[in-house]
Amino acid sequence: MPRDYDGESSNGAGMTGEWRVGVFLDRRRTAIQMAADGFVWFVALFSAELLRYDFNLTRVQYRGLLLLGSVAIVVQWICGFGFHLYRGRYRFGSFEEVEGVLFSAVLTTWAIFLVDLLISPRWLPVSVPVAGGIFALVLMVGLRYAWRLVLERRDRSLATRSERVLIFGAGEGGVQALNAMQQDRFRTYLPVGLLDDDPRKRNIRIKNVRYVGGRNSLAAAATRLDATAVLIAIPSADATLLRELTQLADDSGLKVKVLPPVAELLDDHVGLGDIRDLDLVDLLGRRQIETDIDAIAHYLTGKRVLVTGAGGSIGSELCLQISRYGPAELIMLDRDESALHAVQLSISGRALLDDASTVLADIRDVDHINRIFSTRRPQVVFHAAALKHLPLLEQYPGEAVKSNVWGTLTLLRVAQEHNVERFVNVSTDKAAKPQSVLGYSKCLAERLTAHVSQEADGTFLSVRFGNVLGSRGSVLTAFAAQIAAGGPVTVTHPDVTRFFMTVQEAVHLLIQAAAIGGPGEVLVLDMGEPVRIDEVAHRLTAQAPRRISIVYTGLRPGEKMHEDLFGDGEIDVRPIHPLISHVEVPSMDPTDALAIDAWVGPDRVREILREYVQVGVDADARMSN
Repeated sequence: MPRDYDGESSNGAGMTGEWRVGVFLDRRRTAIQMAADGFVWFVALFSAELLRYDFNLTRVQYRGLLLLGSVAIVVQWICGFGFHLYRGRYRFGSFEEVEGVLFSAVLTTWAIFLVDLLISPRWLPVSVPVAGGIFALVLMVGLRYAWRLVLERRDRSLATRSERVLIFGAGEGGVQALNAMQQDRFRTYLPVGLLDDDPRKRNIRIKNVRYVGGRNSLAAAATRLDATAVLIAIPSADATLLRELTQLADDSGLKVKVLPPVAELLDDHVGLGDIRDLDLVDLLGRRQIETDIDAIAHYLTGKRVLVTGAGGSIGSELCLQISRYGPAELIMLDRDESALHAVQLSISGRALLDDASTVLADIRDVDHINRIFSTRRPQVVFHAAALKHLPLLEQYPGEAVKSNVWGTLTLLRVAQEHNVERFVNVSTDKAAKPQSVLGYSKCLAERLTAHVSQEADGTFLSVRFGNVLGSRGSVLTAFAAQIAAGGPVTVTHPDVTRFFMTVQEAVHLLIQAAAIGGPGEVLVLDMGEPVRIDEVAHRLTAQAPRRISIVYTGLRPGEKMHEDLFGDGEIDVRPIHPLISHVEVPSMDPTDALAIDAWVGPDRVREILREYVQVGVDADARMSN
């Protein structure tokens, strides 16, 4: 059963009489208005005729009253619809509604006056329609005013239980949010003030809610207006703005509500259901991205597209976004059957795993990869398959060589042999100035891609970015699990920072980067400002239902205090897209990659990887000079 504003069933139990009347009037507004206006005209004409005959009931012409009253009702209803009185457009008793009542009453009065004047014999004395029209106007306006009083009393009653909200952003988003709040029958939120940094809006007043200052006035306004929450009503707000406003709200003891990004709004319209609590994704990774649809469609639409690692966080989002551009065929490859099941379900709504779109294969299996390319002949390849868990690869560096280096080389060679038009190697910020096995292996994968690009007919490139919010094994996932278990939350170091992006943003830019990148380039995505992991941990634990402690464990082998997006000698150049940098990396001969001994001890494998990376650094330095 639906619930009302205070948690009681909405069957009327526990409601005040005024509240029940208000809901009844709301739900049957059109029918009640039409019936009330019709009744008003009969009362008005009857009163006018009584006045004409000095209140002598025996002289009242009831037949004429019935006929002329019927004409008045029909004309009133026609005029009422014409002036939108019966379409729920106006607030009860508003100036706009009174104006509509006035016009409809005048037209109806003229209509019945002319009818009565032209009818022979006359139904009623000619003074009756004129006086009746005046009486009808007064009564219709009076009824609407009384109606509004009932609703305002209801609103005042509900407002005592409403969340008192300051709205930051007096633009279109703020106006729509304010309207949605005031039109809400249950008055979930009560807007009490508008905040905006634009000084031109200092005199603005919307629906009796006035401007109370900019962001620096938040604390004072909250105290003065007894606000308990602030709504950031700017769908295009980026993570930096959200963090600044959230800090101000926290200092003032206010809860923070937000509107979703523009891309998540239906028809760019803000409804009450769009208002939600702020989450960590908003604070760390929300940004508006301009899309060059034509460039993307040019290389994806009508093409056979293969995605390796399709069941992973990046791969599954890649498949979802690629499917929107109308590829001739989307081939999703992964060695994890459960992951393939999940990605197929997210795209098509069915997951029988009985069609050719899903391919169960391991990129280490050279023969199988060859057969797939020979039979499916992909034209575009996104290579997202990789081993990525840093501590595990520090223990088993040989596995990083087999998957991240040799597996990538297998795909590169097979793609070259089968004339793939565009090959995109998905890399990581840990490949820039690497000091971990994961970073070494991904750095070599970038350089192998650069080498093959020199020989291939198609465009072979890499795209580098940092941590993806909510991906499997990410810090947010780990923190959430630790909080669910009761803690403690483990942080390596209080000052450690990382770059973060939402998976949607990362893949969006990844697809665009693939459209604009040149052969052998590494395209680096703008990750915004780095975020302190300790700050993330504190914000998550603050939202926990019970106190959760934070324990600092120290940096693990291979971990950096601060990640880099660019390696030594790499220059941040953005010739095409403001959020995508183009850098050159030295190539690596595949013979050297195949010469790595992945079966010697872990320490020796790490040393070999480090040596090959250093050879590339030295080569890069020579190129720069």
